[in-house]
Amino acid sequence: MKLLAVGSEIFPLVKTGGLADVLGALPRAVAQEGVSTVTLIPGYPSVIAESGSGEILVRFPELQGAAAQIIGTRVAGLDLLVLDAPHLYARPGGPYLDPTGSDWADNAQRFGALARVGADLASGAIPALGFDVVQAHDWQAGLLPAYLRYGGRRGPPSIMTVHNLAYQGQFPADLLGTLGLPPESFTIDGVEYFGSIGFLKAGLRCANAITTVSPSYATEILSPEMGMGLHGLFRERSGALVGILNGLDTKIWDPATDGHLAARFDAHTLIKREMNRMAAQRAAGLLEVDGRMLIGLVSRLTWQKGVDLVLECLDTVRAIGAQFIALGSGDAELQNQLERAASANPGMIGFLKGFDETMAHRIQGGADAILLPSRFEPCGLTQLAAQHYGAVPIVSKVGGLIDTVIDANEAALSVGVATGIQFAPTTADGLRTALRRAANIYADQNVWRKLQINGMQLDVSWSVPARHYASLYRHLANQSH
Repeated sequence: MKLLAVGSEIFPLVKTGGLADVLGALPRAVAQEGVSTVTLIPGYPSVIAESGSGEILVRFPELQGAAAQIIGTRVAGLDLLVLDAPHLYARPGGPYLDPTGSDWADNAQRFGALARVGADLASGAIPALGFDVVQAHDWQAGLLPAYLRYGGRRGPPSIMTVHNLAYQGQFPADLLGTLGLPPESFTIDGVEYFGSIGFLKAGLRCANAITTVSPSYATEILSPEMGMGLHGLFRERSGALVGILNGLDTKIWDPATDGHLAARFDAHTLIKREMNRMAAQRAAGLLEVDGRMLIGLVSRLTWQKGVDLVLECLDTVRAIGAQFIALGSGDAELQNQLERAASANPGMIGFLKGFDETMAHRIQGGADAILLPSRFEPCGLTQLAAQHYGAVPIVSKVGGLIDTVIDANEAALSVGVATGIQFAPTTADGLRTALRRAANIYADQNVWRKLQINGMQLDVSWSVPARHYASLYRHLANQSH
């Protein structure tokens, strides 16, 4: 079984969020199920730098304005096809944003090219690479199933995987010809979306199957409240929709072997977490005191992640006598508010601006609790890492957070299975109640330790999700024969 995966980022070469973690970890996981994966990614400078002595497999005389080529290479145990198109990808800034923080003006062409080349490869552009299934990840690869439908190609079955419905890739209708799509594709049953070209919508309409990254999110997006304008399409295609949880790469995220930690530990040596706690406190300028709960936030600083709710609830954090440390970047005003809160509460509230992999691991490995008050959360990896590292997650009752955290209600506590604290509704008052619940449980260290150990004993790896993906791949491949 051979799978072509197509996405815009992949760990460890380029990462802005959980999408990269999934594309980096899933190939290794499904390999245990007999699935061989090759991943097509854009040739950003960081990717080209790591491509080494890769082989040029195919050339394109013209691709959105200039020549391009595919480089076949293997990096960090991943088989990659790198789309080397300097006019599209060799530029400063991030994968999607220019140095000023605005979307690149030609993102439609940049990611339309990625999807079109993906369709070419799936259809046999490199005869030696015959694929049984192709999986397009998020809007950046969303046109791939449309190119298969409208390009006269004989390709394998396609899957459209939604990691975050908030980002849909909408572009002006007059780019249809530039993207190489025929006029007949611009209909409600094709790529048209409220008068624009919808990259994600096209994938959802044209793919043979649709996956989201948790079962609960797959149910939520059928509603107008959570479907973000696409709930009607999801309902129409509900027979092709399945939710498969993300996993955690437990080779990278393993507290017993993690080189980022100040001290490694396991469920039998939780006392060693204290070293990571102190390292995080020092980095954030917090007082190194015993007995106080340390609450962490490791997140993009956005409305989706509920960071504004956290800011509203810092008075409750102070009231329960806890310390707070935040690590992340994003919305400028949220950053400014966190900086002001840290300045006004020296030694008790700390903010580390930006993202630092080592600090992310140390906060997970040293904090008593981790906040995830997301307004919507397709899956989330932070709560998986938190539980695996003995930090009790405090999460809103949405999406993948429902599926991966067992609430410490009376029933779950009585039978000893709880791993965290869920709250609803996703409001400041809801979060305040959850923080007070956490403080009450934390006061009984024996009960709190049981939550930690329960979380560490959960199987948060890719092993079960990999079996579900492999089953879906085989089902689609068998249907096409």
